[in-house]
Amino acid sequence: MLIQMKHKLYYLLFVVLVSLDQFTKQIFMSSYDLGDVVPVNLYLSWYYVQNTGAAFGIMADGGFIQKTFLLTVSVLVSIWLVFWIQKTSALHLQKLFGQFLLLSGAVGNLIDRAQFGFVIDFIYVHVYGINWWPVFNLADSFIFLGVVLILFERKSTA
Repeated sequence: MLIQMKHKLYYLLFVVLVSLDQFTKQIFMSSYDLGDVVPVNLYLSWYYVQNTGAAFGIMADGGFIQKTFLLTVSVLVSIWLVFWIQKTSALHLQKLFGQFLLLSGAVGNLIDRAQFGFVIDFIYVHVYGINWWPVFNLADSFIFLGVVLILFERKSTA
């Protein structure tokens, strides 16, 4: 095998997280019409949208070239993350967890982009109907949490 599987439990976590992300997206694609908004409480609604752009809908109006560019970047970032993970020592638990969250989110959204040409988003956070954050999905949450863990990695004293 090309990739050394020195972080087997983390790769298992990766499979579970990507599966969870894809499962939730399939629920929204099969159960809701595009644009449906279902209130959950005062701060959260399910809002089924298809993001053809990058984060926060940036470059959403592009055509084939833009979609190909975003797909290519997603593939390259995912490959780079795998190599970065392989170079990370098993002693850096927080960093590894962050890297695998980041990889899980990147691959979750990559699957959407490759399969449909867009990313499925459905989590809508608001206060009394006033939007203060773009609609997102579990993969986006994994990416955000992964970046936070990596940025705020505890420095070991050993």
